[in-house]
Amino acid sequence: MIATWSEWKRYPKIARGEALEAPIGPGIFEVRHVSSGALFAFDSAESLSEALSNLAFGSKSLLSWFGGRREPVTLPDLEFRTISTETRAQAKIAAERVMGRREAYMSSVA
Repeated sequence: MIATWSEWKRYPKIARGEALEAPIGPGIFEVRHVSSGALFAFDSAESLSEALSNLAFGSKSLLSWFGGRREPVTLPDLEFRTISTETRAQAKIAAERVMGRREAYMSSVA
C-alpha cells in the first residue's frame, strides 16, 4: 500500500540561507511548477533530501522519468512533495505503482 503524500513545499531560497526540509531516508518525490502545476521531476531515491538537493543544484545524474531535457527554471517556481518508505526497494515499487495509476488515469480520460 502506498502511504500518503506529504504536503507540497516550496523550494527554499538558498541565497537567503533557507534550508531544504525533506526526509533523509528512502522514498519517492514529485516536483512541479508552482505557476502551472506541470510535473518537473518524479523519482525514487535512497535519500529524499539528497535527491531533492541535487535537483536544486542542477545535478546531471537526476533525469525525469518522462525523458527529454528540462528547460532552465528558477527554484522559487518549484515545489515538491514526498512519500517516505523503509527501503529503496519499497520506494521503487511505490514509484512504479504511482506511475501505473497515472497511466491508467490518463488512458481513461483520453
